[in-house]
Amino acid sequence: MGLIFPEITHSLPLWRSALALLLIFDIFSGCIANFTISTSNFYAARKTNRTVFIAIHVHIIIIALLLNADIGYAVGIWAYTIAGTFIVNALIGKPSQRFVGGLLLSIGIGCTFLLSNIQPYMLTVGTMFMLKVLFSFAVDHYGEAVEKA
Repeated sequence: MGLIFPEITHSLPLWRSALALLLIFDIFSGCIANFTISTSNFYAARKTNRTVFIAIHVHIIIIALLLNADIGYAVGIWAYTIAGTFIVNALIGKPSQRFVGGLLLSIGIGCTFLLSNIQPYMLTVGTMFMLKVLFSFAVDHYGEAVEKA
């Protein structure tokens, strides 16, 4: 991310740049990890862990603060993502869960791209944040929650 958008760390202290880039890396890698069968099944079998995992995801707000980005956009993306995630999470075991997850992700991404003056790197991070939490994590991709119920 820092190579594509070198301006994101311009004139920031090293610790803020490093922490922001580490959190961005966590979002990007979480997109992949949350699609794996082991991660999906682990959280599908542990309802409390799922709720805690959702609740602790404030990465995008911290990243915006670290990078002096528009906090309003970050809070908006975060609020939409978390609200959508709780909706999708409530549908575990129902055939509509994947559809609703995909629908909410599509609406969120579409609306995020309509935001005026959002920094391109925050647009990318916000999109990946929604993918990671709202769809990749919240959807029980392998049906393990149904088998446990």
